Amino acid sequence: MNNIFGTRLAALRQKRGLSTLEAAFALGLGNATELAALESGKVQPTADIIVRAVDSFNISIETLTDPFRLVDEGRFSWRQSGVSQDRLTQYEQHAGSFIAAYRFLSPKFTRGSTDQTFRLANTSAASRLIERSKFETVSSIAENLVKDLGLGPVPADTLPNAIERNLGILVLMVDPTDGVSGAACKLSDLDVILINRNDVPGRRNFDLGHELFHILTWRAMPPAHIEDVNERNKSRVEQLADIFASSLLMPAHILDRYGEWSSLSGDHLVDKLNAVADELRVTSSALRWRLASLGRITQTIAKEIAEERLRFNGKVKPELGQLPTLFSSTFMKIIGQSLLQGELSVRRAANLLQVNVDELRAVFLEYGIEPPFEI
Repeated sequence: MNNIFGTRLAALRQKRGLSTLEAAFALGLGNATELAALESGKVQPTADIIVRAVDSFNISIETLTDPFRLVDEGRFSWRQSGVSQDRLTQYEQHAGSFIAAYRFLSPKFTRGSTDQTFRLANTSAASRLIERSKFETVSSIAENLVKDLGLGPVPADTLPNAIERNLGILVLMVDPTDGVSGAACKLSDLDVILINRNDVPGRRNFDLGHELFHILTWRAMPPAHIEDVNERNKSRVEQLADIFASSLLMPAHILDRYGEWSSLSGDHLVDKLNAVADELRVTSSALRWRLASLGRITQTIAKEIAEERLRFNGKVKPELGQLPTLFSSTFMKIIGQSLLQGELSVRRAANLLQVNVDELRAVFLEYGIEPPFEI
């Protein structure tokens, strides 16, 4: 993003309800045309103009010039439960910092790594969905995406890399504030999905599919800023996102490989639900309702299964296994190259990611990247 000052000046002016002429006078410019040139990036601001903007709008200079923050440039949609507005705002600012850093630094080291033709061809159907779309239509689009992306017999295992590699959407595993499951972040030039890596695998994977739906359908169905994952009366958009995630992780052609379901009942059905859910890295409860929606088991039988028998996929306590490494390989490669080229200091990188230097080094090593600094 090369026009940080101009973009933020325009956003700030619009937020304050100022015309181009009013803002031009505030900055000591002769006319609105000069302001338009600044906002578009055709003319770079002088130090005097920057100082006037800071004084006129009563803001910090970083608000207009720091590339490692988002200032009215991105929209978040959070999946959370019981998180206070203050804590969520604080974490959103932190997440905005490392997202902004990636957005600013990545163009210096990448040149169109995503196949845009592939992306457009394989997301166009989803982008045409609307709130009135049928559940069956959403499910079909998700299942086709499984095949187009070549996700294999366990889609959850390959989905994060496929989203980054083929769709150009950054997927970051994070340690958010307690109560946050994940988020989608939409910018004009970057899409990002955040996933709480501390959740059980089934929930992590479902959240990833859910947030992918929001990214792909944002224009027609912009999601709410805050979604309560425990909300009983979900909006139509959130219902569609759930259907999409379920179909993406448990497509019918894969479930059919596990044989007959309708003849099972009682302990046999519960045992199979828990075993297959473990294999597909989803929750047993999600699998139960997916089978019911496909007619593989009846709604009556699905409702009769006691929830506690499916909790933690039939285990006494949740099995987290090995946690995913923080952020992603794509993200850390850009951070590493930025350190090597002097675009970023080790201290600032650690601060952005909210880790210490030893932890930063460990993240590089976990991705097989040689740490670009000595301790």
